Amino acid sequence: MEFGLQFFPSIGPDEKSAQDYFAESLRLVDEADDLGYKSLRIVEHYFRPYGGYSPNPIVFLAAAAMRSRKARLLTGAVLPVFNNPMKLAGEIGMLDAISGGRLEVGFARAFLPHEFAKFGINVNESRARFDEGIEQIRLLLENETVSHAGRFHTIDKVSSLPRPTQTPRPPFWVAALATAETFEFAGRMGYGIMGIPLGGAQLRSLMETYREAWRAAGHPGKGRVMLAFHMYCHESREAAAEIAREPINKYLKSVVDSASEWEGELSSKDYPNYDKIIAALRAETFETQLTKGCIWVGTPKDIREQISDYVGMVGDFEIASLQANFHNLPYDLASASARLFSREVMPHFS
Repeated sequence: MEFGLQFFPSIGPDEKSAQDYFAESLRLVDEADDLGYKSLRIVEHYFRPYGGYSPNPIVFLAAAAMRSRKARLLTGAVLPVFNNPMKLAGEIGMLDAISGGRLEVGFARAFLPHEFAKFGINVNESRARFDEGIEQIRLLLENETVSHAGRFHTIDKVSSLPRPTQTPRPPFWVAALATAETFEFAGRMGYGIMGIPLGGAQLRSLMETYREAWRAAGHPGKGRVMLAFHMYCHESREAAAEIAREPINKYLKSVVDSASEWEGELSSKDYPNYDKIIAALRAETFETQLTKGCIWVGTPKDIREQISDYVGMVGDFEIASLQANFHNLPYDLASASARLFSREVMPHFS
């Protein structure tokens, strides 16, 4: 198993300025290579504290590329639904060049109703826009000149510049929550899957769907699965829980607040059961997440056991993407946690 660092701002100006958040995040990036973290990842969201400090992951990753010389850089994930594919393909090519060919591109459908509303895009177009966007971006990166008549964007004899540094393009990933169709699509296309830890049986089944689709399509190996976890490592179990509890509870609240429209009259064929998913998430707390293995918090020994238990529940996966400076956790605490995890947890799984 490889370990990476994930940056997911879930705060607003009343708690920490964007300047301070990114300064602290980039200080963690400075340490990543020496500590053995193999990837750096950041999200795309808008307008609210849940991810809103990061409307363009490529901007942050360009800065990270200058601070880390080894780690892979992952968009986790860009949202084709809110971006012109020709613009996004050019930005991907640019970052791949800046980073010396270290970019990997994660795509997601978006799931927050307020983002669709503010951009004036119908939530029922989510799947169609995603499918068209990722295909057009793939074509633009893999081919010198592209023409493609889509439902939402038409490309007429376009040569995207810069050309990708990696051949034929950076690896693709697809972010998924609970829709089997998305897991199957990623496997069939030969893309990695970025998952969110859920109930063990459900995630195990979804991962099996992904692996089976990968094999059925004739791709070599078994694919790549990346799961995201909050992580706080401390010499004291009690101190770890005390320090991590409130920031993680606030993070959970920010998710529910941003997605709360799903609990009303809003529904979409592209998001089946999201009303139930968000309602269930409203009941989640630090304690319930810890019990389910969805967060890794405790002493190094505790976390080693949590990782082993979680793998036993859902099956093997290739990469754990760790939120170390979640919510408003101070830099010094996040850095100490990342260092302790590197020293006393990582070697047992590498």
